[in-house]
Amino acid sequence: MIEGFRYYPGFLGSGSQVRILGLLDEALGRAPLFTPLMPRTGRPFTVKMTSLGHLGWVSDRQGYRYQPHHPDTGKAWPEIPLEILEIWRAVSGYPHDPESCLLNRYFQGAKMGLHRDADEEEFAAPVVSVSLGDTAIFRIGGLDRKDRTSTIKLISGDVVVLGGSSRLRYHGIDRILAGTSALLPGGGRINLTLRRVKKPA
Repeated sequence: MIEGFRYYPGFLGSGSQVRILGLLDEALGRAPLFTPLMPRTGRPFTVKMTSLGHLGWVSDRQGYRYQPHHPDTGKAWPEIPLEILEIWRAVSGYPHDPESCLLNRYFQGAKMGLHRDADEEEFAAPVVSVSLGDTAIFRIGGLDRKDRTSTIKLISGDVVVLGGSSRLRYHGIDRILAGTSALLPGGGRINLTLRRVKKPA
């Protein structure tokens, strides 16, 4: 067991997954998916993304950052729905709500290389990850990119928490197992990453 890392298999039942997907469809109408770019190379990510909450995470030629508006529309991000906030409140062990809910949309062939969530000010708050759709091979390592890693299959409805000494561990998605869920029209996976960005006043 990795200290500070918590895995909640099947945390969301099928009914909750469908309701949350409906809420996300509504949010996507206001904050459409976009393709982020690597800062130095300008190479596009293989995932598409958007955000909900007061702050959204953006990656482009200017670097990694949080900002209060969508990079394409210029409009404020939609609010995080209560049903998603309740997941954070149930598993985070942190007394304040998240300010950002990053939505990563994985289509066939998409992946996410090893990285750590280090653009926030408040590392006392965990990162809470929610899986919807096709099963993903999740890889987690240590505090150094070269540390030994292990993998977990994350299925639709699973929730993962990286907190405490695991808050800055490297992690990523090796691949998506196509056809393992019928939740998303056309297949693929949605990952919601809930984060507290700023320290509470």
